[in-house]
Parts: sequence; structure tokens; C-alpha cells
Amino acid sequence: HLPSMRTPTAMIVGLVLCPCGLLLTLTGTLAPNWRQVSHIPDQSIDIILEQGIWDICQEQQSTHNRLCGQADELGYFEQVPVWVAQRLMPTSLVLNLLGLVVAALGVRCWQKEPRHLLAGVAGLVLFLSGLLSLTPASWYTHELWALPAPAGSTLVVGYSLVLSYLGSCLEILGGLALTLSFHRCCKER
Repeated sequence: HLPSMRTPTAMIVGLVLCPCGLLLTLTGTLAPNWRQVSHIPDQSIDIILEQGIWDICQEQQSTHNRLCGQADELGYFEQVPVWVAQRLMPTSLVLNLLGLVVAALGVRCWQKEPRHLLAGVAGLVLFLSGLLSLTPASWYTHELWALPAPAGSTLVVGYSLVLSYLGSCLEILGGLALTLSFHRCCKER
């Protein structure tokens, strides 16, 4: 019985989903739009504040003039969900990169048989990476309306938070797909 030369489907799924998750999570981490604040009293009706985990930007929708580096007068960045996101999101990105390197070594491409144990370990690392980014995104969403904002303003979820969620889910699914390699690893023993 000759070994099959095909890469297992679960490994391919993991290697497609995890880099996509990385890109979405990276965008969600860097882009300053976890929350949008609009209809701010004493401001023009078309002014929107975009709050991320690193920056606050103000955009005038009619002219698309955008000014970042806004002063944090309400202590937004001192809030625990923002503080936690500032630490866990970059940690998740680093873990994802590490997991992808290990996955590349485990999934064969240049060798006859994949290294199932290595691919499974990569899956665990990538799964953990997804959990590390899902945690702050979920917590921030839960606290979205409790975080400081000008009284009487309207708050909505920003696209960065949505991208962080999607990226986290893709990383978790991709990581789980790669952990299926452990099954093959155990069968061989």
C-alpha cells in the first residue's frame, strides 16, 4: 500500500482559514473603528467619532475629512475591556503567525507525508490564537454601551470589531481543522 500524495482536506481547510483569520484580526486590531459615536450633543450632526483600541478618529461625513489622534477626554482608553484588547489582540496575532509557521512545517507540501503531530500542535496554537482575539472582541461588545461616551450620543458597533470577530472565528475553525491531524497521528501509533 503506497502512501497517498494528497494533503488531507482538514489541513488544507486549516491553512486557508487561518491566514484569512490573521488578515481580518490584524485589520480589526489596527483600524480605529471598534465603536462609532454619532449624534454628539453640541457637535455638527454629520460628525462621527470612531473609537478603536489604539486611536480615536473624528470624521465629518459630508466632507469625509478625518482627523485621528483625538483627545481621550472621557477616559475611554483606561477602561478594562479596551486595556485587555490592547494586550490580547497583538498576542493573538503573534500566536497566529507562530501557528502558521508550525503548520507550514507540519503540512507537507515538500515532503511525501505530512507531519501529523506537528500539524495538530499548530492547530492547537491557532485555536488558542482565535480564543485570545475572540475574548476581547466579545468583552468589548458586551461593554460597548457602558464604555464612556458623550451623554446623549448614539453608539453602534464599528467594522473593526466585526472583522475581529470574523477573524477570531476563522482562526478557531482553522485551528480545529488542523487539530484533526492528531487523529491520524494516534492511528499511526
